[in-house]
Amino acid sequence: MNFDFSDDQKMLKEQVRKFLADKCPMKVVRRVLDGDETHAAEVWAGMAELGLMGTAIPEAYGGTGLGPLELCVIAEELGRACAPVPFSSSVYLVTEAIKRWGSEAQKKAWLPRLADGSAIGTLATSEGPQAPTPKSVRVSFADGKLNGIKVPVADGEAATVAVVLVNSGGTGARSLSLALVDLTNGGVARTRVATVDPARKHAQITFSDAKAELLGGKGKGVQLLNELYDGAAVLFAFEQIGGAEAAMWMGRDYALQRQAFGRVIGSYQAIKHKLADVYVKTELARSNAYYGAMMYAEGGADLPIAAAAARVAATDAYDFAAQENIQTHGGIGFTWEADTQFHYRRSRLLALAIGGPTAWKEKLVTRLERKNAA
Repeated sequence: MNFDFSDDQKMLKEQVRKFLADKCPMKVVRRVLDGDETHAAEVWAGMAELGLMGTAIPEAYGGTGLGPLELCVIAEELGRACAPVPFSSSVYLVTEAIKRWGSEAQKKAWLPRLADGSAIGTLATSEGPQAPTPKSVRVSFADGKLNGIKVPVADGEAATVAVVLVNSGGTGARSLSLALVDLTNGGVARTRVATVDPARKHAQITFSDAKAELLGGKGKGVQLLNELYDGAAVLFAFEQIGGAEAAMWMGRDYALQRQAFGRVIGSYQAIKHKLADVYVKTELARSNAYYGAMMYAEGGADLPIAAAAARVAATDAYDFAAQENIQTHGGIGFTWEADTQFHYRRSRLLALAIGGPTAWKEKLVTRLERKNAA
């Protein structure tokens, strides 16, 4: 059995890597982090020209009709570059949600615009630090109107359309639904909020009788969100692996040119061990992510377990790689001028996307127990 990507997928990966190396070096990430812009607009436009946002959208809706495996190779390169663009929010989450559960009218209205990058999507579930539950979700949906506050919302300032987790009435989990909202209409106010990674801006979104429509049916919010997250977890894992590998090579390159006591620090065993440990964790995460990608592409029954395993391993690998990169750089690694901060910030941010490490570990254990009991 071949677990590797095809030659065409590898060519796509190389094309995206070259584009990002040319158009999205670390100075672009620093510019967005330091500045007021919501994302690197020129990078986003270049990605649109390459057709990257429409990768998994059917040709009938303006996409290229490819699939999850192509998204995986794109995600890895975006992670490698710490790209300051809303690709994960718009593509992994909103595009996939509309593609899966949208009505024909919703698909025709949004998928072509998401495919060409003229629309940017965001998923709004959180209403504070606690996990969203039927009791904690207070954004209400009634008579086609939304009211309430979502915070923090990734790429919430840049987005033009949102999929929002809402309380639509009912009891228990059946009280939660997904709603589709055009953020350019009235009744929507946005305020920027500070996060650990300002290169990916977050916002507070306030809805005041904002027009909305259900996505996927009333009372199915929890079920649909769990399904959406399983696929997204695989894509986030590839993004984290790309970042982990980039942090490892950044540390290695510095270790081969920085000298201490008359020799490069890379010749010292302590530094070698650091980088070797990063490599082992990254490759372990990669093997989990490859299996997750196969399950995602084939719709395999093991996707829930594979996605959770990939998510846990990749989060651990990126966090470890980002920290060891800083340590390898020594004192300079903690300074504002050092590029080491970008991978550390991104590793912290991605670790909390679609649920934190503890939540995914609990999912993995629960799903393994359920499978073993069957």
